[in-house]
Amino acid sequence: MSYLDELFSVSGKTALVTGAATGIGRMAATALVKAGADVMIASRKGGDCERVADELNALGAAGKAMGFAGDVGTEAGIAALVEEVKRRTDRLNILINNAGVSWGEPLATFPYHAWAKVLNVNVTGLFHLTRELLPLLDKAASDRDPARVINLGSVMGTQPLADDAYSYTASKAAVHHLTRTLANELAARRITVNAFAPGPFQSRMTAFATATDDQAARIGGHVPIGRIGAPDDIAGATLYLCSRAGSYVTGAIVPIDGGQSVQHGMTLFKE
Repeated sequence: MSYLDELFSVSGKTALVTGAATGIGRMAATALVKAGADVMIASRKGGDCERVADELNALGAAGKAMGFAGDVGTEAGIAALVEEVKRRTDRLNILINNAGVSWGEPLATFPYHAWAKVLNVNVTGLFHLTRELLPLLDKAASDRDPARVINLGSVMGTQPLADDAYSYTASKAAVHHLTRTLANELAARRITVNAFAPGPFQSRMTAFATATDDQAARIGGHVPIGRIGAPDDIAGATLYLCSRAGSYVTGAIVPIDGGQSVQHGMTLFKE
């Protein structure tokens, strides 16, 4: 094995990626399978997860995928998902909390129930699933190779920007803060906790704005680097944080956003 392969290897590791039937979750799961990990893919739509797992297994990659239903939006759903994971493995090297929902509506009519719906999945579910899987993460953790948790935040959690998604942007700011809190608490258990803060990528959640090439190009024009995100952008960050290369990184909010997190319209002296 070359130095590069060894440094970024996830071969033989076991991972769970929630919400991985589409979008960023699928991009992360694909990267892990291609790099040799055994990846469990779970979302509310179990049939979609099974189909995606079959497609990933058909790649002939070094790893393999398993797809099944899992709902992180309720306490009972989390308990069932944890039992399903335990039925398949007794240790977990990687947990990617990608499952998420959004709600968009103008300020004047933004509904009360849209807060509970979004925060239950994006924050409450993330916290409780992580806590319930700690025994499996503990079992995989070591001084040389910690277990890894990656939470899905957003550039909207770092910037004061709602775009009518008030509960979503608040939930992602909460994810970032919870990531840092858990990173501090779990370091002694040799578990790293980091978050991605992506900008625009093509996904089911952003299909209203990025579904076509023309739409993607228009949204990409708002990004300093001039394009929306691509699957390899998620793949590279995933393999870095989940391999030996990222074993000393914890509590980081990684901006995978083409420069949007440092974008502003402020000037002091220049016209």
